[in-house]
Amino acid sequence: MNKFGNSTTVKIKFALLFIGSLIALGTWYYTQHLVNKLQEREKEIIQLYANSLEYIARPDESGSDITFIFQNLIQRIDFPLILTDANGKIVSTEAGIGYKNIYFEPDIPKEKLLELLSEKLKELESEHPPIEIKAPDGTVIQLIYYGDSDVVRKLRFYPYLQILFALVFILIAYTGFNFIRKNEQSSIWVGMSKETAHQLGTPISSLMGWNEILRINYDNPDKVLDIADEISNDLERLNKITMRFSKIGSKPELKVESPYEIIESVIRYFERRLPQIGKNINLSVKGDPSLKALLNKELFEWVIENLIKNALDAIESQNGIIEFNIKQKNGSLIIDIKDSGKGIEPGNKKEVFKPGYSTKKRGWGLGLSLSKRIIENYHDGKIFVKESVINKGTTFRIILKRTI
Repeated sequence: MNKFGNSTTVKIKFALLFIGSLIALGTWYYTQHLVNKLQEREKEIIQLYANSLEYIARPDESGSDITFIFQNLIQRIDFPLILTDANGKIVSTEAGIGYKNIYFEPDIPKEKLLELLSEKLKELESEHPPIEIKAPDGTVIQLIYYGDSDVVRKLRFYPYLQILFALVFILIAYTGFNFIRKNEQSSIWVGMSKETAHQLGTPISSLMGWNEILRINYDNPDKVLDIADEISNDLERLNKITMRFSKIGSKPELKVESPYEIIESVIRYFERRLPQIGKNINLSVKGDPSLKALLNKELFEWVIENLIKNALDAIESQNGIIEFNIKQKNGSLIIDIKDSGKGIEPGNKKEVFKPGYSTKKRGWGLGLSLSKRIIENYHDGKIFVKESVINKGTTFRIILKRTI
């Protein structure tokens, strides 16, 4: 089970949900704040309207003052209102006098209009308490029932739209993430299958060959012993492969090991097989053999093998170098792997570690992806492309925690 991958997936899902919720809640809060401000403004305007009606009702006020109030205040009201007497009875069915900003079909009968206005009055009453219009002696003579303007009504729906957009964003992001994750998992499974076949294929083919040779030389004791030694080597190789795959997905045991010695051992293994490749490649390791780190030997060997294979594939000429350089810096153990291959395009320096990425026609792009997982998830280290120059070579860097 990929516990590391599952943990990361859960974290990303919660992060997407948190971000989407934060956007929705922030928008809702801000919009509600705007709605409340607008409602306060509308209430102030209605109160001014009521005061204006009180002002107009005074017998000593001039017509010019009334005209000014009508043009600059009453005409600017853009939300629905209905004017009633002190008992809540609609004073008039004439637009602009008994009600404002409420629209009906033209030529509607007066009785029907009054019925519709009464229904609207109940609706407005449920939205806001009425504003009182008082006579100079303080007696309530009229009531103004009012509702929200179109702007406020639209703003009320705005947070829900934002929440919907946030949910759509989360859904799209989640779907996209799942799609990418499934593709990566598919690439990993296909790659693991091919890697398994490749890893097992070489020693099994070798064993089949030794078996045939053994049949031919069964009566030659010296030959039989030599063949037995080679069979033992291939069986040891098969056992090592089994150990590697068994450790993927479980928590491997880390021990204090010398990276120098492990790398040197892998180099010797490849040097015995280089003549079969038909290239003159100089493999070397430099550094202090006494430097130690907490490692799982089988998995770390796998990383080094993958890096060497990757470098061999990158070297297109007959001659080349693959050089390991081990050093310590600020409590860390640094391993640089330099080759004289074709190099990596600048935009692909991170892509090379993704499952399925390969420049080979028959490559399955799993070696570097596995190496990254082994170093970063199992050894708590880092692996990355330190530098790369087209047609000159690439340097990978591994950073591990030094123990001694």
